[in-house]
Amino acid sequence: MVSTEQLTVVLLITAAIFLFFIAIAVIKMYKLKAENKRLTESDAFKAKVDEGYKDFTEGHLYDNK
Repeated sequence: MVSTEQLTVVLLITAAIFLFFIAIAVIKMYKLKAENKRLTESDAFKAKVDEGYKDFTEGHLYDNK
């Protein structure tokens, strides 16, 4: 049989491991969010967004009246 003390120790160790992995995931999420913000504010990204849309109705397939 497993004693209550042994079960408590195993559950505490398991909880500590999961808390460790959750902390790593949260830290990584904040780092990725900061990098994403830095990249979206860069000049290269803004230039691509500005050039993203071009009016295609000027083509020869459309009847411009």
